[in-house]
Amino acid sequence: MLEIKNLHATVDGREILNGLDLTIGAGQVHAVMGPNGSGKSTLSYVLAGREGYQVTEGSVTFEGRDLLALKPEERARAGIFLAFQYPVEVPGVASATFLKTAVNAVRKARGEKEYDAFEFLKLAKAKREALGISEEMMKRALNVGFSGGEKKRNEVMQMMLLEPKFMVLDETDSGLDVDALRVVAAGVNAMRRADRSMLVITHYQRLLDYITPDVVHILSRGRIVRSGGPDLARELEAKGYAGVMPVAAA
Repeated sequence: MLEIKNLHATVDGREILNGLDLTIGAGQVHAVMGPNGSGKSTLSYVLAGREGYQVTEGSVTFEGRDLLALKPEERARAGIFLAFQYPVEVPGVASATFLKTAVNAVRKARGEKEYDAFEFLKLAKAKREALGISEEMMKRALNVGFSGGEKKRNEVMQMMLLEPKFMVLDETDSGLDVDALRVVAAGVNAMRRADRSMLVITHYQRLLDYITPDVVHILSRGRIVRSGGPDLARELEAKGYAGVMPVAAA
């Protein structure tokens, strides 16, 4: 589904990704872990097409298409979704209005019938109740005044409504207590399907207790230096990065 070859990327002229290779098949969940500054968030922003992140070499192919040739909105319509580590606040735009507009834009791009107000509210109600999101929150400006847990649950609801093909979760567990983590993870797990893939970026093994990955990768200095199964995350928790990374990459 997603194939990254020899990816190099810079931010403000400084190289962050340094020859990264990664292939994620349909239905697979891959986790990326790594120390601060290793390039985890840069990878997520490059995939989403965020401004300021310059690809200098390499390729990214999504379902046979050149992802790097697409604008951010085209990537979203193609099925790419990024859940931010720090979701953006949008004053003046109600959460329900934002979500309905986004969902209908994606459905239109897919050639599907757009939801009217009644249809959307009925659909959104089922999703928000599963995530513990109140009707009052839907009326508030997007993410404005939301707690960290509320913002992350709202991101997962967006994901559930947009039904993307490939999801990038950038430290979704950041700022969540145990109860909120369980709710968010349950929402993410409900999205798992044979034709949908995920890239889960995290610092901590605890998230992977709830969202079990098929493959765990260790990122260091802008490239993947080690890959393994879920046990690799537990080994990392026990030994730290110095204990699991090859000497040349540490």
